[in-house]
Amino acid sequence: MTIETTGDQGDGIAKVERGYVVIVPGGQPGDELSVEIEQVKENVAFASIVELDSRVL
Repeated sequence: MTIETTGDQGDGIAKVERGYVVIVPGGQPGDELSVEIEQVKENVAFASIVELDSRVL
């Protein structure tokens, strides 16, 4: 998954199918990550980083 932006609290934000939002603490815009979904809500999920595949510097 690719982090697109950061939220107000500095967490990485990715959008997946149909605009569903995944919040990833520690993610930075441009990061390509493997994540584990920790919690799912109606229109947002929270995930933790399993592996940093690439980071844009």
